[in-house]
Amino acid sequence: MELGFGEVLLFGGALLAAAAALSGVFRGTVLSVSVLGVGAGLLLAGTDVIEVSADDDAVIYLIELALIITLFSDGLEVDRELLTVHWSPPVRALILAMPITMALLALCAKGLFPDLSWAEAFLLGAVLSPTDPVVTSAVVRTRSVPESVRHTLNLESGLNDGLALPVVLFFIILASPGGDAGQEGMELLGETGVGAVIGVALGLLAGWLTRHLPMGGLARRYDGIYALGIGVLAFGLADVTFGNGFIATFTCGIALGLAEHDIADDFEVFSENLSTILSVLTFFVFGALIVAVGYGGVVVLVILFAAFALLVARPLAVALSMFRVSLPGTHRAFIAWFGPKGVASMLFALFVLQSTVGERDLIFEIAAFAILASLLAHGLTDTVGSNWISRRVGDGNAEPPPRAQEGS
Repeated sequence: MELGFGEVLLFGGALLAAAAALSGVFRGTVLSVSVLGVGAGLLLAGTDVIEVSADDDAVIYLIELALIITLFSDGLEVDRELLTVHWSPPVRALILAMPITMALLALCAKGLFPDLSWAEAFLLGAVLSPTDPVVTSAVVRTRSVPESVRHTLNLESGLNDGLALPVVLFFIILASPGGDAGQEGMELLGETGVGAVIGVALGLLAGWLTRHLPMGGLARRYDGIYALGIGVLAFGLADVTFGNGFIATFTCGIALGLAEHDIADDFEVFSENLSTILSVLTFFVFGALIVAVGYGGVVVLVILFAAFALLVARPLAVALSMFRVSLPGTHRAFIAWFGPKGVASMLFALFVLQSTVGERDLIFEIAAFAILASLLAHGLTDTVGSNWISRRVGDGNAEPPPRAQEGS
């Protein structure tokens, strides 16, 4: 059935309440609010209880809002001092591992699915190139995991969503029928640049204002609301002018965090709750859309692609990008494995589904299976992996913070 306002509140409220009530049960297991959301969407759509369309305005707005919050939160939580002190592993993961992963996935996709054009194959690779260790919370929150490992994964996931977005948008243009990659690519570049300028300027201004507001300034309990308002304002200002709103939101978060670090700290709990709500709802819609789109291809090929993405592409990309970086082998292996596909990849896949790309359904289907496989595989191994590397550190196998060797 199609969902009216009452049905939306019925299913949405039940899902959020169940996610909160079961959060303690999920800890340390393969289950998570993400799995719960996807599972509920698959179940209700598969039994014809609900019907969801990618063209529905409510779905589009939910996806965009979730991406806005994700990008802004990622930008706001970037730690400038860590980038200065432990720069080599996260920077290499961003500028080397991510594009290598994208290229490997594109080559595999083209080989397994010849119906995809090269532009569509690279679009699929771009959709699945960002990582999201939030899915594996035990990894990024467990203090027994080495600091350099946690921060590498945190910074990689925090920055690669925003860096991957222009690439995804470019390949959507390139893969769309009649798309002029030259002209539209230049427009995208211009929109990205303007959006970045708007975001940085607004973030710095907002950070400066917090120290110059009258009557005692900003009340502490409103820090999160203030930050969110600035992030949404950045998107809106860029969107109604010439800029890319998503890029503006991302760069605004980075600039605001740099200008007023206390806001980033206060925003953490606020954004975690808000992001969880949006994640549950978007994963629910994602699961329902998987049923709506269906799959008419060879299942074995999709399984092979997902296995390649998790077991070959990411580990090989990390191994190549970390070449000649002084980093213990256990740390490299841990970073290589924990590159889960999460919220950003899901949202990018939904963007593709809403586009005019010829093989958009196939791209969405492949990406959806890879994301589901990642949720299960990484959700099942986050606690196990954290305990494993903790024992290795406890046995004296840890080494000092990583540094690039001379000549690297």
